[in-house]
Amino acid sequence: MSDDKNMIEVPKETLAEVLPVDPGKGKRVSGKNWKVEKKAFRIKSLGVRTAWEKRQEQRLREKEEKQRLKDLQAEKEAAHKAKILRIKEKREKKAEEERYERLSQIMHAKRVDRLRRREKRNKLLKER
Repeated sequence: MSDDKNMIEVPKETLAEVLPVDPGKGKRVSGKNWKVEKKAFRIKSLGVRTAWEKRQEQRLREKEEKQRLKDLQAEKEAAHKAKILRIKEKREKKAEEERYERLSQIMHAKRVDRLRRREKRNKLLKER
């Protein structure tokens, strides 16, 4: 009880000036308006949040980078397809040349056979 005698009565107006109360929050439920309000302990880094323009620029850069990579990949794929096409054309040309060579050999053999028959015919005619 001796503590009550040592305490000094402080008017509410002075308390309101010393301990500012956020008017938007309203009255406290407990009624202990003189206590200092404690906030939740959260580390707020100022550098974490970025401005809208910076985010937009970052998105644009990422989009351009993706497009660049896509273009490079498409170019590489086109070069690969062109190489495959050249190889196929070369193989077809080689196969066609081989076919013509075989045909020319066959044609030559036919011509030789034809000449032989002619020679036989001529020989028979001469012997008569």
